[in-house]
Amino acid sequence: MDRAAHLDQKAAASEFPAIEAVPGALDAKALIICDHAANAIPPEYDMLGLSREALERHIAYDIGAADVTRVLAAELGAPAVLSTFSRLIIDPNRGLDDPTLVMRISDGAIVPGNAYADAREIDRRAARFWDPYRNAIAARAEAMLATGEPPAVVSIHSFTGVMRGVPRPWKIGLLWDRDERIPKPLIEALAVEPDLSADEVGDNEPYAGALPGDTIDAIATSRGLANALIEIRQDLIAEKNDAIAWAKRIARLLRPILAEKEARAPKDLGSRAKRSARDRGKPAPAT
Repeated sequence: MDRAAHLDQKAAASEFPAIEAVPGALDAKALIICDHAANAIPPEYDMLGLSREALERHIAYDIGAADVTRVLAAELGAPAVLSTFSRLIIDPNRGLDDPTLVMRISDGAIVPGNAYADAREIDRRAARFWDPYRNAIAARAEAMLATGEPPAVVSIHSFTGVMRGVPRPWKIGLLWDRDERIPKPLIEALAVEPDLSADEVGDNEPYAGALPGDTIDAIATSRGLANALIEIRQDLIAEKNDAIAWAKRIARLLRPILAEKEARAPKDLGSRAKRSARDRGKPAPAT
């Protein structure tokens, strides 16, 4: 990249930062992240040729997830990192080699602004959005590890109640790879909540929890950090008050699990995902 292009990118980054950082105690026992927090498109991308209505759909972001993340972080006194850009620009929860990193069609919707996104354009988006997001999470994870209180990485997502015409019975799901220290007790705790049944709490539903190169894989699994990816059905958290209630419930159930240091101690439990070297977690930059 030449100097003029580098300066242009720095200026653009200052006008549209890639992350929202929520402060919290470095020894708070948890790091909360939200990969698909926003549906914002930087002005120069001209909404990727989509309507405002299209950007309000789940194809652009995880509805309600940002509110849950902020409140959960506040309840636990924990740091949080949220994306500020739509997943349609580039998906921060995909590896750089993943073919769905920049979607040209999403749940039946054509994304005109991505139709001709070649390798050079994808690399440019990665440098401006994907890298700063991943690096911010890695830096906080390393800083928290340095306190002697290893963090569990908790990733907040939301899912649609119907996908490709098929209803989904779950209200909430826990996704995990081979490290069950956080998800298993949380699943058990959720299943005995008065308004939830075991059938409404998904174990690796509605998706499998071993995606090579995703944020949990690259940041948490690669460091042996305990982790859980929490998926909440979107209609249950679309309203802010409902999102707050779910965040407080999750915080209440997580506290006793996080209190056990052994449940957070770095441990290499392996992975069902096959990471590429390109997508492995990077050490935190010097600050």
